[in-house]
Amino acid sequence: MNARAALFDLYGDHLRPRGGRASVAALLRLLAPLDIAAPAVRTAVSRMVRQGWLRPLRLAQGPGYGLTPKCVTRLDEAALRIYRAGTLDWSGRWHLIVFEPVRERPRRERLRADLVFLGYAPLSETTWIGPRPSPELDPLLAPHRADCFEAVLDGDPRELVARAWDLTAIGQAYEKWLTEAVALIGALPFDATPNEVFATRSRLVHGWRNFLFRDPGLPAQLLPAGWPGEKARAYFEQEAARLMPAAAAFVDQELK
Repeated sequence: MNARAALFDLYGDHLRPRGGRASVAALLRLLAPLDIAAPAVRTAVSRMVRQGWLRPLRLAQGPGYGLTPKCVTRLDEAALRIYRAGTLDWSGRWHLIVFEPVRERPRRERLRADLVFLGYAPLSETTWIGPRPSPELDPLLAPHRADCFEAVLDGDPRELVARAWDLTAIGQAYEKWLTEAVALIGALPFDATPNEVFATRSRLVHGWRNFLFRDPGLPAQLLPAGWPGEKARAYFEQEAARLMPAAAAFVDQELK
């Protein structure tokens, strides 16, 4: 887990419900159980400020950083998919994006990565499809000439899903994650300290959060029978909830 990813996890999982701010000293203490050194944390924070995710603040405890509106939107959208904090029902309509080709390779790759994160998949280089609109889409597409549509497929949606997403690979990734997660939780001592619980839960959440870059959150009726993502999700939700009280106690202690 690198420092930038750990900071996103920390702000999304613990600091967002606590006002979305923390002193630099508290950030260093909170990431220490994950073996992330202070210079790496400071570098990651500076990068996130430049990218518009964090903003500098003067707190009672000293210099610190808070969430920007852009980051709040990203974290809330992620929480919706990680914890199912809202409905993911499907209307039967697809969200379609058509944009002009992006010539510059870095911009093209950044756009592609962002669209995948938001749950879209390419039907062609300039046509992407997702099961529902994302609230983050408008600012993402603002620099591009793009048109968005809601569409009903004239055909079998399962065939479309199989063409757009590699469900076999995603299912295998869920099975691999579950095996590793069971081992991670099993290695936690019965009498683990709050900081040990925090570190284990952080690694659990980080591994699960990576599915945001792979799984678009397709409706159940379009997934294969016995979809391994459901078993994996049940285990994640069970263990994340079980470990939260001790992890939250550690966070509260270090924020003082």
